[in-house]
Amino acid sequence: MMTAMTQIETGYHYDLMRRAIERLDGTDGRELTLEEIAAEMHMSPAHFQRIFSRWAGVSPKRYQQWLRLDHAKALLATRHTTLETADLVGLSGGGRLHDLFVRWEAMSPGDYAKGGAGLEIAWGWFDSPFGPVLVMGTERGICGIGFAAEAGSAATMADLRSRWPDATFVEDRARLAPLAEAAFPTDGQAATPKLFLIGAPFQIKVWEALLHVPTGHVTTYSDIARLIGHPKAVRAVGSAVGRNPISWLIPCHRALRKSGGLGGYHWGLPVKRAMLAWEAAETA
Repeated sequence: MMTAMTQIETGYHYDLMRRAIERLDGTDGRELTLEEIAAEMHMSPAHFQRIFSRWAGVSPKRYQQWLRLDHAKALLATRHTTLETADLVGLSGGGRLHDLFVRWEAMSPGDYAKGGAGLEIAWGWFDSPFGPVLVMGTERGICGIGFAAEAGSAATMADLRSRWPDATFVEDRARLAPLAEAAFPTDGQAATPKLFLIGAPFQIKVWEALLHVPTGHVTTYSDIARLIGHPKAVRAVGSAVGRNPISWLIPCHRALRKSGGLGGYHWGLPVKRAMLAWEAAETA
């Protein structure tokens, strides 16, 4: 388990970012000064700037460029990736912190139908830039990532366990630590995490398509539907995106509505906003 100090620090930083994002989203396009936003967060400007820059990698002033109400529309206008093009030119990674090439394999449809029977899944709680994260995995790689900042730890655990109701779950943080470090590197080095996709064939097609969306870019549900050969299955694609069990590494947060709206997010819309803003700042 995470230490009490790590949990406090993780929760504090994520909650600070969430409150700052919500406040900046509500400015109707007016840029807040460092002094204004720091005062609203009940911190000194120097302390807020230090914590903010440590989390985001850029200053609050630079970060505000990515936190407007029309953030999603701006992404679609300037960084929308048509998946067919991304697939053709190989835009699935690039060596930056979160441009992670992943190695993955999928469970067979027959085994998936068994609900995880005979499968041992290890689990453990870890730190992440977006609050406490539950990581699950097998000897073949990460099979689940869930965020608890909005849903709570009990609900997050119940959610992921329900995906494979007949599996055996074992707490083993030490065993999962290398996988968690690959997913959320703390030394600034990109890693190559191994993923084990456990889902229905249609879901896996959708999740594979998401892996082709580069960091700092977005796509739409209709783009995904076209890429996987089911252009009319936009609603089904949306459901599959929402059922993605390996959040962040399979970047379902990069899927937006065609209108430019953020849409929903399984682990809470504030987490999705934070992820998109983090990545936009990383690739600015």
